[in-house]
Amino acid sequence: MTATLPSSAKVPTRAESASALSDLKLSDVIRTIPKSCFEKDWRKAWFSVLITLASVAVGSAAIALSPWYLLPFAWFFTGTAATGLFVIGHDCAHRSFAKRRWVNNWVGHIMMMPLAYPFHSWRILHDHHHVHTNELHVDNAWEPWTVESFKAAPTWLQSGYQALRGRFWWVGSIAHWAVLHFNWRKFAGAERRAVKTSVLVVAAFAAVFFPTMYFTVGLWGIVKFWLLPWLGYHFWMSTFTIVHHTIPEIKFQPTAAWSAVPAQLAGTVHCIYPKWVEVLCHDINVHVPHHISVGIPSYNLRAAHQSLMANWGEHVYVRQFSWQLMSQITRHCHLYDAQTAYRPFSSVR
Repeated sequence: MTATLPSSAKVPTRAESASALSDLKLSDVIRTIPKSCFEKDWRKAWFSVLITLASVAVGSAAIALSPWYLLPFAWFFTGTAATGLFVIGHDCAHRSFAKRRWVNNWVGHIMMMPLAYPFHSWRILHDHHHVHTNELHVDNAWEPWTVESFKAAPTWLQSGYQALRGRFWWVGSIAHWAVLHFNWRKFAGAERRAVKTSVLVVAAFAAVFFPTMYFTVGLWGIVKFWLLPWLGYHFWMSTFTIVHHTIPEIKFQPTAAWSAVPAQLAGTVHCIYPKWVEVLCHDINVHVPHHISVGIPSYNLRAAHQSLMANWGEHVYVRQFSWQLMSQITRHCHLYDAQTAYRPFSSVR
């Protein structure tokens, strides 16, 4: 049964001023979500692991057996299935997979190893994103550049940024992965030690996995069975990331104007994807409740979303995944504008 709002909280309509949401605390919103949504179920958690491992195995078999003209479909399916590895690691990073921290750490490392993701560096950086969602110059997940920063950047960097915010959005997460996740010197203390451990785990995996692949299936086998599905995974990783917080209506806010409830409730997008993608990716795109509380396991996100829609639906942005949506984002949502949220690159030229 859905909880009721505390008497001190008021649910404003979208037409009311933004300050109405700003006056609320995240705890006010969390109280409206049934407690059952926060409960961890080890059967559901491990069933999600089974679904992902079986799907990756089926995809790999399809790659091995398919004629050349069906390989692109097998690669894309396997890359989508591999995204499930990341989502399980994502739950582990938020400690919503298992009750014991060591289980989350072990499973998180194992799930993310085949994707070459250092678990702890991603966990720490992603936690920063959740604390500072859509906070200009503070959020670390694909925030838009200001016009001034864009003009001041060297030409090669401008070109790269235009590509990643435009027609090559689908490789953006590769740049994010390569630039941010392997340098443990950016961290300090216990975090640095944890990140160094995760980087070494990925390095050890690569030192065993890739030579073994090379001597058994050759260089083409590495490309065929790992690289191309990995690129398929990054297609979804890039797409999910940019869509989660990027439509023309959603603004990044400078620190002085930023507040948690508008950022977490109305600063992200509930995007509906094809059912097979939702199943293989464990509902990672039921994203609004995840930003209200990272403690909600992926298998409870839909129930939490229904509660949020019942209590706060007028503030939630819902979109259907389509090429029209991606075209809108990649043609318009480029540079930060305090008044209109975004300016396209063409306005700067």
